[in-house]
Amino acid sequence: MMPTELEITERQELFLSHFRQQEAQLLSSEPAWLTEQRQDAIQSFQDAEFPTTQDEDWRYTNVSPIIQTAFRYEGLGGQSSPESAEISAQAKSIGGDGPVTARLVFVNGHYSEKHSSIGSLPAGVRIGSLRTLLRAKDADGLRVYLGRTLNLRRQAFTSLNAALWQDGAFVLVPQNVALTDPVQLVYLSTAQGAPTAAHSRTLIVAERNAQVTVAETFQAGDDGICFSNAVTEIVAGENAVVDYYHSVRENNRSFHIGLVQAYAGHAAQISALAVSLSGALVRNEVRAVLDAEGADCTLNGLYLAKGVQHVDNHTTIDHAKPHGSSRQVYNGILDGHATAVFNGRVIVRPDAQKTDANQKNRNLLLSADATIDTKPQLEISANDVRCTHGATVGQMDPEALFFLRSRGLQREEAVALLIQAFAGEILDKVKPEGLRHWLEGALRTEFSNASVAGK
Repeated sequence: MMPTELEITERQELFLSHFRQQEAQLLSSEPAWLTEQRQDAIQSFQDAEFPTTQDEDWRYTNVSPIIQTAFRYEGLGGQSSPESAEISAQAKSIGGDGPVTARLVFVNGHYSEKHSSIGSLPAGVRIGSLRTLLRAKDADGLRVYLGRTLNLRRQAFTSLNAALWQDGAFVLVPQNVALTDPVQLVYLSTAQGAPTAAHSRTLIVAERNAQVTVAETFQAGDDGICFSNAVTEIVAGENAVVDYYHSVRENNRSFHIGLVQAYAGHAAQISALAVSLSGALVRNEVRAVLDAEGADCTLNGLYLAKGVQHVDNHTTIDHAKPHGSSRQVYNGILDGHATAVFNGRVIVRPDAQKTDANQKNRNLLLSADATIDTKPQLEISANDVRCTHGATVGQMDPEALFFLRSRGLQREEAVALLIQAFAGEILDKVKPEGLRHWLEGALRTEFSNASVAGK
């Protein structure tokens, strides 16, 4: 059911009250340029209003469950790390094992030093919480990157994040430095008796000739109602290489709205892989701008949904300069009455000659009641390009299932094996071994009782 104008206005007012409650503290604790950013963002939020299914980019995603929920919000001075053995255990288990350069944990949007660890860093590398960096003498150095690539116009959730974020991760790798082990970022939400909203922010910067791998995970830590509204900014300088992994594992009552804004410089390479494992409503959006010659972008994704879950993936790759290349492969697995959306958009500007771009979206429906709306798009304004796109939707191959059963496998085992093979096309691209094993285990857990297995 669509929310009424009164409900939308009331919910807007709730978030505006969150901003007013912390405004005075922000003015006294943050640099003037950031306060100005927040003021512009809250004005953009008021102007934008929440999206509805009348908006083209949200046609198949109804955010009414978010709008109709009265969320509690922990502003400045909120409890950064609730003391709970359950939270500690979950924080340790998220993201898998394996060597890491640093591991930063945030609970309800606040940095938890207790659960985090930062090892010895190469000269010039800076990793930590944004709130801590803002207290440093060189906080104005953030001004060069933070929020500079965001477009807030008619983007209510992005504007809300820009106005209300309290903390998040900052990863800066200076020129000519390569980090061999990934940086792990964990954002854990817990309702603690009342619906809770967290607006987290991540900034990843790889300067000229730098290399970094970042794995970012969002998870609801209990069965309460949580809303994670996240924005991640990635800036890759000339010849820089950034490998970024984004995974979402919310509970069946929680919501996730995430934006990844990426900017690639001359001959830079950005690879982003998104995995949506669960959540009542999950929307992942990636906007990549290839604004220099020879920039390269790879977007891969795997999304799972069952029951009445809804997952929405929107991607935009903007080829602004010549000799750029991009690839997109997104696979979806849907069961029960789940619904999903894939909208992949490739823009080739008039100056972006010699662009090479392709995108694929493949979907496996385990139930006759599952639904996918897929829309690959090419918008080409140059004449010397090579661009392709395609989408497929299908059910479990009965011949493959029969073949496996004829070799002695039980039906449940055969179904699990076919699901694993379909998902493996994406998960095999996850380079950190510990993260890949964790995602594979989560996949098995989420679909251990797929509806098709009992047919």
